[in-house]
Amino acid sequence: MYNADLPSRAELPSSRQLLRSTAIALVVAVLVLVAVVLPAEYGLDPTGIGRVLGLTEMGEIKRQLAAEAEAEAGALVGAASAAGAADSSATPAPPISESPAADAPVGSSESAVAAGAGQAGGPVETTDGWRDVFSRTLAPAEGEEIKLTMQRGDSAVYEWSVDRGHLNSDLHTDDGPDGGSLSYRQGRAEERVSGEFTAASDGAHGWFWRNRSDEVVTVTLRLRGTYGAVRD
Repeated sequence: MYNADLPSRAELPSSRQLLRSTAIALVVAVLVLVAVVLPAEYGLDPTGIGRVLGLTEMGEIKRQLAAEAEAEAGALVGAASAAGAADSSATPAPPISESPAADAPVGSSESAVAAGAGQAGGPVETTDGWRDVFSRTLAPAEGEEIKLTMQRGDSAVYEWSVDRGHLNSDLHTDDGPDGGSLSYRQGRAEERVSGEFTAASDGAHGWFWRNRSDEVVTVTLRLRGTYGAVRD
């Protein structure tokens, strides 16, 4: 330590050099912010570079899905509050006898799947190789959600398609490893998507669709893999 060479005063950068380096770093940071961060995160593209690189579309999808998720959360909170108020003022109903059909989880058999699909959007026949098939019909601007109960490490193979129009989608979980939401995949104006995902945590994992087309759309979801109950 005592024999280490120390720079002389002449070798140290001058105040002018330090100011110049700081200014260059500041300019570079501003350029990165304007050309990359704003388009990719917020869909803002003042330079036009983000649209050329495909970053602007990514940012627009993020903003749109975030707005839709916020609207859905607000609607759920309002519905829960109304339901709680109704339950507190309602007279307790007499107990209802249970039947074997009431104990069967959604999607536990092909017959249950076909029945549920018929109620939502017409009968759907289970395709060979698929464990479950579901159908949902969405009016313009309407949203729908289907979730799978999964343990961490479980995986599901899926395919969904629409009969007409297109849908925005978000394959996600609200039970992420950090306790918040986690998105596996997002898409906009899509007609057919297939793939596979592995649950990153215990909880409910699945799809949220929003119909941004001008016509009524029926989406059909086909599933197989290691998952438990299916709920919406």
